[in-house]
Amino acid sequence: MRFDDLSPHGMCLLWRPELIWTSVTADAVIGVAYYSIPFVLAYIAYRRPDFGFGWVLWCFVAFILACGTTHFMSIWTLWVPDYGLESFVKVVTAVASVATAIILWPLLPRVLEFASPEQLRLANEEMATHVNERDAALAALRKEVEERQLVQDMLRQAQKMEAVGALTGGIAHDFNNLLTAILMSLDRAARESEVTNPKLRKSILTATTAAEKAAALTNQMLAFARKQPVKPICVAVNELISNLVPLLRNTLGEHGLTLNLDPRVRNVWADRNQFEQALLNLTVNARDAMVSKGKMTVTTRMTDIEREGEKVPGVEIEVTDSGCGMSQEVQIRAFDPFFTTKPVGKGSGLGLSQVYGFAQQSGGIVRLDSRLSEGTRVTIHLPVMRSSEYGG
Repeated sequence: MRFDDLSPHGMCLLWRPELIWTSVTADAVIGVAYYSIPFVLAYIAYRRPDFGFGWVLWCFVAFILACGTTHFMSIWTLWVPDYGLESFVKVVTAVASVATAIILWPLLPRVLEFASPEQLRLANEEMATHVNERDAALAALRKEVEERQLVQDMLRQAQKMEAVGALTGGIAHDFNNLLTAILMSLDRAARESEVTNPKLRKSILTATTAAEKAAALTNQMLAFARKQPVKPICVAVNELISNLVPLLRNTLGEHGLTLNLDPRVRNVWADRNQFEQALLNLTVNARDAMVSKGKMTVTTRMTDIEREGEKVPGVEIEVTDSGCGMSQEVQIRAFDPFFTTKPVGKGSGLGLSQVYGFAQQSGGIVRLDSRLSEGTRVTIHLPVMRSSEYGG
């Protein structure tokens, strides 16, 4: 007997229409659902080639498609007796299901090793903690390297300044002795020529003026080298600055001057003349740095400074200007004697070196902070007078 001679099995259900349509609807819904699942699995396998079990997903695709086809064949054979085709579809489904099961069972231990969402969350939190700890350690290491580099730079700068100071002091000392002899000889020649040759006296006075300027330069060199004789006295910082205001304003010309003097500032033990010269040098530098109408500000405040390895009360004298500022390269050499960025004949290059020497001889320090197109800030830190020094 051929399959074509058989009746469709749905014939026996025609007397109960609700049964046949219930069966059709159920098989159709199941078939559609079965057909939709393989598309999802195929899309996952296509988009996630790193999944590691993509070939298993493709086996499931074949198996589920075959299962869906059997349900559609159940609907078809309700009216058409294609039992041979239905049997073939079931054989294909059986082969696909057995093959998938055979492949899947050995993979069970590996699948069970997959981390749960909670385990993944805990692992991510632990990893984030390690990353934060690593970042903190790297930041601390970077800061330590920067601090060490800064200390090394400061040490090299101090060694350079010490060497330059020793050389400058030796030259200035010998040159000062020569100038003393020259000035004495010029003074004697001036007195003698006053009677014998008045015209010669004028030339001698010109030479004397030039020699006195040279002597002033040597004094600034000696101040930088910390070899200039000093006469420290009790200096009231705010009073000294206030008394210098007329001279500072005259030096600044069209530029403005602002004072921010803290009344709590205490006295310091320093050479008054060198102190005034340092402020005047800073004022000249500020004036030359300000092309258009600018402003210089002098600020005083109490602070702590390092002295002989310990922190002691100190006074901070800060001079800021709104000038053109300095580059990093210029700042490194700013305190070097005879270093200047001014045109020839506009400066000796000893202004900041004198400020440096004054601060060092007074037991303090000087700091420079400058930015191009923003201005410059020079801060002199001087220790305040101790109670034992008042009686001296």
